[in-house]
Amino acid sequence: MKPGVTPPLSLGIDLGGTKIHAVVLAPDGATLWEQRIATPRDDYAATLRALADLVRAGDAATGHRGLTVGLGGPGSLTPDGLLKNSNSTWMNGQPIERDLAAALGRPVRFANDANCLALSEATDGAGANHRVVFAVILGTGNGAGIAVDGRVLTGPNGLAGEFGHVPLPWADATDPQFACYCGQQGCNETLLSGTGIARDHQHLTGQQITAGEIARRANAGDAACMATLERHAVRLAKALAGVINLLDPDVIVLGGGVSLMPHLYQRVPALWSRWVFSGGLKDEVRTQLKPSVHGDASGVRGAAWLWR
Repeated sequence: MKPGVTPPLSLGIDLGGTKIHAVVLAPDGATLWEQRIATPRDDYAATLRALADLVRAGDAATGHRGLTVGLGGPGSLTPDGLLKNSNSTWMNGQPIERDLAAALGRPVRFANDANCLALSEATDGAGANHRVVFAVILGTGNGAGIAVDGRVLTGPNGLAGEFGHVPLPWADATDPQFACYCGQQGCNETLLSGTGIARDHQHLTGQQITAGEIARRANAGDAACMATLERHAVRLAKALAGVINLLDPDVIVLGGGVSLMPHLYQRVPALWSRWVFSGGLKDEVRTQLKPSVHGDASGVRGAAWLWR
């Protein structure tokens, strides 16, 4: 940016399976406009129109036609620009970035929603002023993104940080090998997500309740629910210890509904040193574990920052 030139406003869109969230951010990160709408499920053309309409609404609300446009969502783009690995399956195989740019007459940048979380938190969130940030979504599913020096890593396959679809390290007989929708078994997502917590609890107790209800009952002293959350904390500690051994991030940021469980930020760091490689020395693990600063807005804010 040349001296004396005002940075453009940034519009970000978070495309989810049930809702679409759009914001316009000022250069300092202040929210100037935002809107949420329902996602037109199972209809690519309608989804594309909804995205374009949101951008035009942001233009009109702010009086700017030069908004940069970033789009975040599940999945990644192939070298040909086609969306893959999205759990919004009607979007797979579609050139969403290219089609939206054509509809708007301006360039668009797409990134995986976990990468948007990482970028948001590295820019002005829990990972600000740190070089390497690993950000994990613990929600209905489980993904992650990596930001280094404020830039997202993607990789030639668009898979950098694909934390949900690697096996749980140091798994033992207490860790079920649940089948994953990706076709494998024992993926992190099957154990660490909110869905995974509920599935594990049902597996051992026969009770079919949500992760949120398990947390509520655990707080009320329910022994079975407390045991379920402890198994989850141990598994999360193993998984993140594997990340520390491989990437050694300064900060690990948790987002998604499961990240709202406060016990994780004390219990997991107390456990993970057992698996973090230390050469036998009782060395302190310096990686910090933090909740996301921007909560469920991190994804849409990261999308807005894709043009920074």
